[in-house]
Amino acid sequence: MKLVLAPMEGLTDPLMRQILTQVGQYDWCVTEFIRVTDSVLPDHIYYQYCPELQNNGNTIHGTPVHVQFLGNNIEMLAANAEKAVALGAPVIDLNFGCPAKTVNRHRGGAVLLDETDTLFDIVKAVRDAVPKHIPVSAKMRLGYLDEAHSLDNALAIQDAGASWLTIHARTKADGYTPPAYWEKIAPIQDAVDMPIIANGEIWTVDDAKACQAQSQCQDLMIGRGAVTTPDLVNCVRLSDDSQRMTWQDLLTLQVAFLNGHYKTEIGLIGRYKQWLGMMSKAYPEASELWQQIKRIKNMEQLLQVLTQQN
Repeated sequence: MKLVLAPMEGLTDPLMRQILTQVGQYDWCVTEFIRVTDSVLPDHIYYQYCPELQNNGNTIHGTPVHVQFLGNNIEMLAANAEKAVALGAPVIDLNFGCPAKTVNRHRGGAVLLDETDTLFDIVKAVRDAVPKHIPVSAKMRLGYLDEAHSLDNALAIQDAGASWLTIHARTKADGYTPPAYWEKIAPIQDAVDMPIIANGEIWTVDDAKACQAQSQCQDLMIGRGAVTTPDLVNCVRLSDDSQRMTWQDLLTLQVAFLNGHYKTEIGLIGRYKQWLGMMSKAYPEASELWQQIKRIKNMEQLLQVLTQQN
């Protein structure tokens, strides 16, 4: 069973990956998407999105980090993939699932699920551009507005040379509204020869088991549930959530987050508040703490409140 930390724009950034792979036993994680348009990106962009490239492509805790691209310029996607590998990327992943309106309006992400031939061309170009020992993978949704092309898309991605495919079990039109239609992955799993990783609405151990049963996939990608419950991946591996991290242990993790590297102090505080709000889904203590810190804009004051929680 492979368990993977999902790429989530504005959420699983380098700092969050560092924190979650400190406690979570992931097989790998994936960067937020790097948007490719009409040029080969400079080194500093790669190091911004994936500083782990300077650590042999791993987080400081040893978890491999795959580099994800999004775009429609076939030549430039291939060229950037080649560069990313030269900088140390262990795997190249291609995003065909982002549902954001701005991204789709610029013909990126999930909107390409209506262009099966384009999916094939992108994956094949990237596959041809990077060394054979470097895997190329893709992530897609069941479709854009409907699921009419889901199987054709998966087969095209396979035929173009992808090593595996992650499927988010919703269309773009479904957004992130529950439920995820895990059972709709099963026919795709039956029809292709490459490994399929199931993704979507995995918040608990029971969700993971249900997803595996309905999708017929043993491998899972965990998204928002991983941020809400930082050791969810370990619970899934053990098939037991009775030994979940205590709130006290999680407070130590939060302090580590606030001592991490970020662009600005106010930005880091904002990211922390976002995380705390998500953790309130699993921990009532997070809701209580939120009430105490929601108006704080000073790091010293914020850390003082956290210290008093122990």
